[in-house]
Amino acid sequence: MVLDNADRRVAVIIEDDADIRNLLEEVLTQAGFKAIPTCNGLDGIAAVRAHDPIVTTLDVSMPGIDGFETARRIRAFSPTYLVMLTARDDEIDTLQGLDAGADDYLTKPFRPRELRARIEAMLRRPRQPVTTDAVGPAAETAPAPSELVAAGEALAEASVLPGQPDPTEETGTVDGWYGHNGLRLNPAERLVQLGDAQLDLTRTEFDLLGALLESQRKVRSKNDLAVLLRGEANASAYPVNEADRRAIEVHMGNLRRKLGDSSTTPRWLETVRGVGYRLASAQTSDLPQQ
Repeated sequence: MVLDNADRRVAVIIEDDADIRNLLEEVLTQAGFKAIPTCNGLDGIAAVRAHDPIVTTLDVSMPGIDGFETARRIRAFSPTYLVMLTARDDEIDTLQGLDAGADDYLTKPFRPRELRARIEAMLRRPRQPVTTDAVGPAAETAPAPSELVAAGEALAEASVLPGQPDPTEETGTVDGWYGHNGLRLNPAERLVQLGDAQLDLTRTEFDLLGALLESQRKVRSKNDLAVLLRGEANASAYPVNEADRRAIEVHMGNLRRKLGDSSTTPRWLETVRGVGYRLASAQTSDLPQQ
């Protein structure tokens, strides 16, 4: 694994099992990181704050505060890539882990090669400011979903300002922006706008939304989206499993919530049952007048 010299080669390990902690330290050291091992949530949070790691592995079941609460506290101040590890494969654990701000989720026992491949896939995606659902500055200032819907409706009715993408386009790109039903995304600048509001999305939510906007009305399967998040270099590194598909569902649910979108009458994100996701149809009021 090759890291940019501008990035710190630091990884924090938060794991109460000594054998697994030692294994993680060995795997991450071989991958080129300086590994900082800790054995509980509070020490792990302190290590993340002190060392500003690019990657943090986090056990779910720990004495004191568990992995979910630890993840929420870390997400309140750090953009570190979070990989949660658990011995349980329950769907509720996956949901809680991703809602707490995890970037990826692995069940024990895991293969060291798969862990390295998942970390490498995350490192190929740009780091963004702290923008999660955890309690913190980003969450406290984020617009309410109802405000975002109102902003989108106002944008659809507004005139186009010079140099700005045309929000009335059904789907397409203008000056590097993808647009659909008043929602706009700029891949180069990593920006998403709905009306006058700039949306705070996680890295994964941004990449998923970008993929759907780029694909327009073409359906993207959960497997396809899971592989897309890995990047080309790791597309076939390990098979897509049920946990990966559940993770896509959770990320899409969080994205809908941040957009203020409805799953039954969607304005932006449409579920194709048994297949995957695509953009919703263009709103009549958003189409150019003939």
